[in-house]
Amino acid sequence: QVQLVESGGGLVQAGGSLRLSCAASGRTFSTYAMGWFRQAPGKEREFVAAISGNGVNTHYSDSVKGRFTISRDTAKNTVYLQMNSLKPEDTAVYYCAATNRPPSTVVVNPRYEYWGQGTQVTVSS
Repeated sequence: QVQLVESGGGLVQAGGSLRLSCAASGRTFSTYAMGWFRQAPGKEREFVAAISGNGVNTHYSDSVKGRFTISRDTAKNTVYLQMNSLKPEDTAVYYCAATNRPPSTVVVNPRYEYWGQGTQVTVSS
């Protein structure tokens, strides 16, 4: 069982930056591939970024590529999403997710076993 707690959301002006954190419980954090998803009002949840359990492989959606960076700190059992050059269309609730996969696997679909409660990101124009 893995519990995920996101933090770092808030209100920011367009062009600004935020860093989201996702703290995971458990002693086998490195065996879990991690991902970030987001859901805007009236829209379906969409993939944002993912990172493999060993931290070597990452993948981003086209809409955030070059602006967002996903990373993980195994010692802290935490995954991060650094968001730069934010746009109003980035406004959404952001969720982190975990799935037990081989160390180099990146998962870009929503087939994750564990999800956090979400953190709101609002970008004003």
